[in-house]
Amino acid sequence: MPFTTTKFEGLLLFEPQVFEDNRGYFFEAYNEKSFKEGGLDVHFVQDNQSSSTFGVIRGLHFQSPPYAQQKLVRVMRGKILDVVVDIRKGSPTYGKVYTKVLSAKNKRQLFVPKGFAHGFSVLSKNAVVLYKCDEFYNKESEGGILYNDPSLKIDWRIVDEKAVVSEKDLQLPTLENCQHNFVY
Repeated sequence: MPFTTTKFEGLLLFEPQVFEDNRGYFFEAYNEKSFKEGGLDVHFVQDNQSSSTFGVIRGLHFQSPPYAQQKLVRVMRGKILDVVVDIRKGSPTYGKVYTKVLSAKNKRQLFVPKGFAHGFSVLSKNAVVLYKCDEFYNKESEGGILYNDPSLKIDWRIVDEKAVVSEKDLQLPTLENCQHNFVY
């Protein structure tokens, strides 16, 4: 099975089987049947794509219920450090951080369940990130956590002087002050 479990319940690393030859490569980035066999009965309704340059940090974002989203994140070009924080109150991993390098080269994908804040930093000259969502975006439900919240101690692998963060993301609260209703 191409899924690897993590110490975070529901958070899975997906490593598809890649077929390479002198023409290039082929792999199934998503197959509903394979995902169901892996225990993921999810119906994706929206694909989002972003393009960013080195040093960009996006996140940490989430959508609150009833518009909470599960995501399947992958990199089409370049390399990122994908970051998630468990924000499910009562979870044994509440407030803990999981990071994984995703790249066009390694073809890894991260399945992020509801109840996690998500973000990434761009480690290559540029990166194109695609993520599938199982719920439509709803502006009134968006939330987030400050990327450099001292309690999280996230190493984004970008030095402060090179970090490019949106004004909106700089205004996000710390985990301690974050308003959400995720319960484990």
